[in-house]
Amino acid sequence: MVSSHSGHGSRVTSSVNRAPGAGPATPGWRHPRHNGPVIVDCAVYRGGIRIPVDGDPQSLVAALETACQQDDFVWVGLHEPDQHEMDDVAARFGLHPLAAEDAVRAHQRPKLERYDHDSLFLVLKTLWYVDEQDAVETGEIAIFMGSNYVVTVRHGAGAGLTTTRHQLEEHADVLGHGPFSVLYSVCDRVVDDYEAVAGDLQTDVDEVELSVFSDHRGNDSQRIYTLKREVAEFRRAVAPLREPMTRFAHGEVSGMPDEARAFFRDVADHAIRVSEQVESLDNLLSSAHNAHMARISVQQNNDMRKISSWVAIAAVPTMVAGIYGMNFDHMPELHWTYGYPLVLAATAAVCCALFRLFKRSGWL
Repeated sequence: MVSSHSGHGSRVTSSVNRAPGAGPATPGWRHPRHNGPVIVDCAVYRGGIRIPVDGDPQSLVAALETACQQDDFVWVGLHEPDQHEMDDVAARFGLHPLAAEDAVRAHQRPKLERYDHDSLFLVLKTLWYVDEQDAVETGEIAIFMGSNYVVTVRHGAGAGLTTTRHQLEEHADVLGHGPFSVLYSVCDRVVDDYEAVAGDLQTDVDEVELSVFSDHRGNDSQRIYTLKREVAEFRRAVAPLREPMTRFAHGEVSGMPDEARAFFRDVADHAIRVSEQVESLDNLLSSAHNAHMARISVQQNNDMRKISSWVAIAAVPTMVAGIYGMNFDHMPELHWTYGYPLVLAATAAVCCALFRLFKRSGWL
């Protein structure tokens, strides 16, 4: 299915010629779940110049044959294909069935794998932030790359690649470097989105810190927990990406043009910076949570001291009333002329003294 091409990624050859017999394609390549196109865009790039290709199977086969015969490459963009549709595309491009299965199932850990020695399979997590819900939403992009093709499979509503494709097409000199230019641009777009999400999270973390140390008593613990959960989701997307980006930056992937390493070094630096920022955000949230719990503990202690003070003050008249409410016959104070006002005055004096004592000590 896939033959080696010296110094480059895998080159589709015999799979193109056998494609018509690979099985029936989905008519019109339409998505059965949302009636949108499975192939959202398809084009041949010759010397960095776009040559549009229709998204039907016959046009795709012709585009592959053209790319195989000349120094061109095909970029096919898919959106949430089902297994049958992905298998059809995999048969035409000679993609490894395990990678095709991963691309359909989604929910994969970011990773870089090689199949058939020269073909690459890269999985990226896409992120976008919903500020109203303090939520990090995730999607996924799977990238298949050989020397004359790039297949991108996107899942989720975020990180559409239309803008990335248009920006690349405005720079024919960059596209002229072949499939690695697409790989770099997609990685750069994804990591740039990470930085935007990190900035939004930083804003919310700053708000939480201000709220924790303010005078109002809000439900900060719930928001801190929500943000920590979203930061954990962020970390699961960013942390595994450092290793493949570092491999690209160090030129450890065969077939990569030397001039592409500098671009991937920039992406790797951004990925490392975002990863460190995520760790910093998690530490800030942990510190804010500890401070919040400490403030709650201090407030509870203050409340307990106030309650204890008032209980102590209330205990004086309670004790006096309890003593004189026993109704014994021989209680001399009961027959004093000024016994009642004296007891009231003494009770009030003791209560006032206790109040001043607690007030001076800060309990009230």
